[in-house]
Amino acid sequence: MKTVLITGCSSGYGLETARHFHAQGWNVVATMRTPREGVLPRSDRLRVVALDVTKPESIAAALEACAPIDVLVNNAGIGLMGAFEATPMTTVREVFETNTFGMMAMTQAVLPQFRARNSGVIVNVTSSATLAPMPLVAVYTASKVAVEGFTASLAFELEAFNVRVKLVEPGYCPSTSFTSNGRPRMEGLFPKAYAPFAERIFASFGQLAAVTSESDVAEVVWRAANDSTGKLRFPAGPDAVALAQAT
Repeated sequence: MKTVLITGCSSGYGLETARHFHAQGWNVVATMRTPREGVLPRSDRLRVVALDVTKPESIAAALEACAPIDVLVNNAGIGLMGAFEATPMTTVREVFETNTFGMMAMTQAVLPQFRARNSGVIVNVTSSATLAPMPLVAVYTASKVAVEGFTASLAFELEAFNVRVKLVEPGYCPSTSFTSNGRPRMEGLFPKAYAPFAERIFASFGQLAAVTSESDVAEVVWRAANDSTGKLRFPAGPDAVALAQAT
């Protein structure tokens, strides 16, 4: 029976992905910065573990607390919307610390066991913002594009050790807590001069013909984790698929 460790499982994609892998019969290590009771089923095959991907000691403790894993899903991330002109560099660094450097730190921490066993899969969750330019998410997009470049290069680097590396690119999912969780760091990021433009962008969100659901992403992460074809990128959700086909 295989074991998957998934970061960022308190809500959204991570939570649904943990449920999906568990339903498929896997052992699941669901990690959260602040563990929450009752959001996942009680099971001998499921453990909730505290993990902050921005802290090396937290990463080490989480991996020490669980048995060897077969798949790492780097899903933990924070959102940000706003005019770049108004975004403090401290906020830029905060986004990169979780979305980019935290993902890299988790990957580096599991590689010794994957390399020693000559097997393993790493699935990095990015965004459809990497597929086409989107306004008011320049910092967030930059953090995810960095992950895409890193992942593509790492996939070549690890081929000799039979370690597969994949990208999952979710579309726009209005039912996640992307906006609500990021609201405090977004305060003041929409100056008056940008207000008319921002209003048009926000209005367009309500007119989208196709959007992504958490289950779309969970199913694609599952598919990527089990893929042996050498495929790197997996768009998730009908809007992401359409963008990928158009590029």
